[in-house]
Amino acid sequence: MFTARRTTTHRDHDDLLTAGLGLDGLRIAPPPRFADPARPTAVELRRRALWSSWRGIADLRPGGGFAEVYGGAPAVPGREFHAYATLPGAIHPHRVMLQLPDAFDPRRRCLVVTASSGSRGIYGAVAVAGAWGLPRGCAVVSTDKAAGSDYFDLDSGTGCLSDGTRAPAGTPGLAFVPDAPAGASGVAVKHAHSKDNPEADWGRHLRQAAEFALQAMDEALPGQAPFTFNNTRIVAVGISNGGGAVLRAAEDGDAWLDAAVAGEPNVFVDAHGARSLYDYATEAALLMPLAQMHLPDLPPALMDALSTPELAGVWARLSAAGLVHGADPLAQARSAHERLRDGGWTGPALRAAALSTGFDLWRALAVTYASAYGRCGVGEHPCGFGFAAHHLDLSPRPATAVERAAWWSDASGIPPGPGAGLVDPSLAPPEFGLAGLRRLRALHDGDDADARRVQAGIAATRAMPPRPGLPVLVVHGVDDGLVPMAFSSAPYAAAARAAGRDVRLWQVRNAQHFDSFLGLPAMAQRYVPLLPYVHAALDRVSAYLDGEGALPVDAVVAATPPGADSPLTAGHLAVPD
Repeated sequence: MFTARRTTTHRDHDDLLTAGLGLDGLRIAPPPRFADPARPTAVELRRRALWSSWRGIADLRPGGGFAEVYGGAPAVPGREFHAYATLPGAIHPHRVMLQLPDAFDPRRRCLVVTASSGSRGIYGAVAVAGAWGLPRGCAVVSTDKAAGSDYFDLDSGTGCLSDGTRAPAGTPGLAFVPDAPAGASGVAVKHAHSKDNPEADWGRHLRQAAEFALQAMDEALPGQAPFTFNNTRIVAVGISNGGGAVLRAAEDGDAWLDAAVAGEPNVFVDAHGARSLYDYATEAALLMPLAQMHLPDLPPALMDALSTPELAGVWARLSAAGLVHGADPLAQARSAHERLRDGGWTGPALRAAALSTGFDLWRALAVTYASAYGRCGVGEHPCGFGFAAHHLDLSPRPATAVERAAWWSDASGIPPGPGAGLVDPSLAPPEFGLAGLRRLRALHDGDDADARRVQAGIAATRAMPPRPGLPVLVVHGVDDGLVPMAFSSAPYAAAARAAGRDVRLWQVRNAQHFDSFLGLPAMAQRYVPLLPYVHAALDRVSAYLDGEGALPVDAVVAATPPGADSPLTAGHLAVPD
């Protein structure tokens, strides 16, 4: 079940949370340097992966509240235990990692089990679970959910070893080697090309990570063994896709979890108002850029990009296809906005979604998830998409050794990113990508063989209610524009309660999906971070399990952004008691 096992020690000028960078080092904008950019060491890769994971999730800027109002990044010495874990029936393994602090108290056995947000690598939950659990003396075990940044470079024939360094195909211990046709070029991405549809197994990934942690603690602390589900408190926490994984684990009928906290979860249920990520992401990829021209007070750079004369032809094509109505771009924008509102998008979610439009996330999500749901291998994408490094004109080229070396530490698990972008056959004018987006949408609405495969993959990700008696607390930003609450947390909570389950929901006003983007002045003036509410939820759940308080009740949290040049305070957050 567990292979490629290795153990590392992190003390003195190193630690579990920041690899010795500390909060000041995490706040420095340039990433930690590699002595040899083409051949970084495992130590350098780990340090940079932690830096990248922190900065991709948390708002670390001075005055943003982190380490001032909530959270922190103290030095936590301890050991890490890494392995690959493979589920029965899966083609490829997922990464698991136990972080065991030296301050772990075997008399108060606490294990936090988590999954990386998005499609991030194994350190992708450090700001969520690690920052809360490790300073409290809890062990923390993570899984990358069979996604992550173990990109395989088809041009050089190299992949990632357990420690992040690269090696040729055929080397024992590679994390991901795709089934690719001879002569294939570009980049193979595990989330897209594993043929496993990993999202269908998110809950099983989480449980297997917990099983690995108990086994590793038996070996690390033999005098205190055995560590079991019955004698160890196990709390699951995660955000975004990690939050979805937590809710999928919560439905397990075996009583191995003691509580679950899910932040802004990507979860799909069979309930009124619920929509799958692929449904609303492909809808947004088609209509959101046009609809956002109808919204006032969006970033000028985005509005300028959407208002170029070249795109007027794209909007006209949408109108000619009957997807929107109107004789000019302004009327067409109003029509696109109305269609999205009719589909359940709220005003706050639409405005916050401008960030996803500006970073091309809708297309990136649609491409990757279509491949995953359809269990497509390299070169098998039903819409012809692929991944590769780009020339300046966006034509594909082989990645350089320096680009390949940084993928494991820097990549988010879903291109585009440095050295790995989307290859879109319809990107050239006059289509400007529209034909590809329509084909992606047709996989959701259509009835051909490719569409049925994708639809079956989506159906396999439906969540069920949590185990009876399991305390579950869900936290979601009302303004979330990437995983809108109306499509995910709200119908999940309603369906779970209808089934008699104990699910509590905190709805946080003026909070959106990406705390890390609060460093942008326009974002900081409008939104508060969500992470402090996730940490507060863990505090409340822990106190409840200790018999020191009741579970928190449902709440609509009236958070207020501090405004320009003002530091965030506890009063702005208004965390429920």
